[in-house]
Amino acid sequence: MAFDGTWKIDRNENYEKFMEAMGVGLMKRKLGAHDNLKITIQQNGDKFNVKEHSNFRNIEIEFTLGTTFEYSLADGTELSGAWTLEGNKLVGTFTRKDNGKVLKATREIVGDELVQTYVYEGVESKRFFKR
Repeated sequence: MAFDGTWKIDRNENYEKFMEAMGVGLMKRKLGAHDNLKITIQQNGDKFNVKEHSNFRNIEIEFTLGTTFEYSLADGTELSGAWTLEGNKLVGTFTRKDNGKVLKATREIVGDELVQTYVYEGVESKRFFKR
């Protein structure tokens, strides 16, 4: 599948502003901007296995498209939501448990990159990964 593979962070756009909007403190924002994130994605039909490895944590997430699951961000923010497939994009809609606000995320392959886009409270950020 198109998303399958191991993807290493290459660069960010507006990531610190996004983290600020999410309520992440200054020190964690500075560290988060240089997390050396590596994502390994394996897709089997509508089931996904995603492994995230960074300087701060290593986690494994399994989800089925359209099925709600629980997830926590590296800063401890807890979310509940689901991923769907819209065309060739993975689209995630997650609700924060602490304040009920929505975080939108998309993952798509653009050229030879995995582009992950986040939108929260009107602030958009992109993270670019290479295989």
